[in-house]
Amino acid sequence: MRSNCVYDILFEPVTFGPKTMRNRFWQTSHCTGYGSDRPGTQARFRGMKAEGGWAVVCTEFCSIHPESDEYPWHSARLWDDGDVVNLRYLCDEVHRHRSLAGVQLWYNGMHSPCLESREVARGPSGLPSNVFPERCLYDAAADEDDIRAIIHMYVLAAKRAEQAGFDLVEVSGADSTLPMQFLERRYNRRSDRYGGSLANRARFYVEVMAALKQAVGDRLAVTTRFETDTINGECRIQHFDEGLHFVELMHSEGVCDLWAVKIGDYEEWGEDAGSSRFRKTNWMRPFVSHVKSIVGASVPVVSNGRFTSPDDMVTALRSGQCDVIGAARPSIADPFLPTKIAEGRVEDIRECIGCNICVSRMQQQALLSCTQNPTSGEEYRRGWHPEQFEPAADPCSVLVVGAGPAGMECAMVLGKRGYTVHLRDCAPELGGHWRDVARYPRCAEYGRLISYRQIQLEKLRNVEMHLGIPAMTADDVLQYGADKVVIATGAHWATDGLGAEVHRPVAGADAECAEVLTPEQIMSGKRVVGEKVVVLDGDGYFTGVAMAELLADQGKAVTLVTNMNMVAEFSKYTMEMPNNKRMLHEKGIRFLTNHWAHSFVPGRLRLFYLYRDSAGLYEVEPGRWGRRTSDELVDLECDALVLVTARVPNGALYADLKARRAEWQRHEVQAVYRIGDCHAPRQALNAIFDGHRLAREFESAHPQHPLPFIRERQLWGHSTIPQRGDLRPAVEPV
Repeated sequence: MRSNCVYDILFEPVTFGPKTMRNRFWQTSHCTGYGSDRPGTQARFRGMKAEGGWAVVCTEFCSIHPESDEYPWHSARLWDDGDVVNLRYLCDEVHRHRSLAGVQLWYNGMHSPCLESREVARGPSGLPSNVFPERCLYDAAADEDDIRAIIHMYVLAAKRAEQAGFDLVEVSGADSTLPMQFLERRYNRRSDRYGGSLANRARFYVEVMAALKQAVGDRLAVTTRFETDTINGECRIQHFDEGLHFVELMHSEGVCDLWAVKIGDYEEWGEDAGSSRFRKTNWMRPFVSHVKSIVGASVPVVSNGRFTSPDDMVTALRSGQCDVIGAARPSIADPFLPTKIAEGRVEDIRECIGCNICVSRMQQQALLSCTQNPTSGEEYRRGWHPEQFEPAADPCSVLVVGAGPAGMECAMVLGKRGYTVHLRDCAPELGGHWRDVARYPRCAEYGRLISYRQIQLEKLRNVEMHLGIPAMTADDVLQYGADKVVIATGAHWATDGLGAEVHRPVAGADAECAEVLTPEQIMSGKRVVGEKVVVLDGDGYFTGVAMAELLADQGKAVTLVTNMNMVAEFSKYTMEMPNNKRMLHEKGIRFLTNHWAHSFVPGRLRLFYLYRDSAGLYEVEPGRWGRRTSDELVDLECDALVLVTARVPNGALYADLKARRAEWQRHEVQAVYRIGDCHAPRQALNAIFDGHRLAREFESAHPQHPLPFIRERQLWGHSTIPQRGDLRPAVEPV
């Protein structure tokens, strides 16, 4: 029963090809790292979204053949019958909740590392990969027999998809995949009927779609995900030119049942998965909004834009931008987003904060996780459900000290499980250090991490929040009267320049001085003296660049110094690095990499180059071998030094309580645990996971330490698919 008729349009069915989706919510293809190798994790993760109301649930990119081997990244695959078996479970889980299952067919040509298969991909022109220029990747220039073989690969993959139970096959015409390599002039140097004019360059893409329509189109929907604008470079596909003209050309062939549209390419697909630091909701609209007017009423269009507000969704639909709301990250942050809208519980939506940690995990060749939703990827491994919590068999009273990300999450989950919880913090508001983070330049949407948990905590009658109180001592905790205690007191930035490089303080760096500051001090209003400011960044994520931008906006001359190979190095995983560099350039912020601070005196920061010692190894003294060392130093003018070097746990309270363990029983304290940054400083997703996991496993024998999770791997001695000696699937023209 929907309580707001304004949103009824979101729940209308949509027909495309031979299929009808039950509402307008489409979980776009997105990476997880689960692939076909972790069928349980994959199936339950996708199935949870179907349970939550997403009418179409798609896989990540799905390799169609060993020539398109993505290893060391893990995608779905449809290489053989083993993949059919593993992906069938995904389809079964999605169908169990009345949703459609989609698979994105992917052949990556010159950008295929093939580090597992050791095959050679084929492509339009035999060029080196510009995505992996350091890896010596080339495709083999395809003749027309090769082109027919590749098309046959797509057809065989589609037939395997049908065997697995998929309802639609989506051709990836995005992220510089093979169809785009034929379409883009920078990749396509051919002079035959597959090169030259737009119609010729589009021929391969159209022929793939036509072959799929002929092979499975009466039973499966045949769709595509297409980037209307590749954004970068002189030879890019531009939405107002060849991007929309290609849509017209393809549509005239009648081979596409639905279009999912986007922007960006593989080199910088952060423009597709735009982070909230640089891209706001529906940022792609100007690039994709004309597609609907080309394909007309009979062919639906899916549009993404990190939609979390139903009002924004309705606006996109009623404006004619699209027929279907596509989402990847919002569906990760809240698999039950559609259901919550349908039930009139909009305030309960766990909104994506656009931090791109989910993407960063895939970029690190790891498994997907989410800052907002710690159950993502744990549906099968740990049996967690984002909206359901096992009631405590014997609930007791719990004191949680510290209301930052970890403490809020732990208190919320304990409260939902039936415990009596007191959440206490000396700050007047919830959020811990994350309140500062949400005030950094470009980080406002990060505040959703706090607001979601605050709303949930305020709904729990068995959770009391005591804020703005004096900092608790060990005596306070022991005498409080709680059965169990969770310490979540967070961390602070080092005030002496201690960091990962050399692991010792910087001589002369002391945040007690007027000329030296930490991020906390800046955000609390400490004056930044002078004009020339150096941000010393050993963190490598968003804090260093945020401090640099904040001070540049105040008119300071800012230099960012880092020990890493690139500025804000972690942001290459969140796909923000190119725009971080553009921002630094636009605001005149200089940066220096591979350097660290030797010493500081007001007016001068002395640096050393990390690789100043000799490359060779020598007998530097009789019987003593090593490098020839250098004492070369570099001086920077520096009126004020900002230390973003390392975070230090606020661990004193836990240490005091542990030292007084003999007193616990007298005060009827059963156990004391620690979570989050006071245990070890980490990124927010891990602090939140820490608090969530402890609350889920609160009755285990040793809750401080995680219970085992299900590991998916081949067990030795069991049969494999394929086996050595099996025939290679026939794709070559006879």
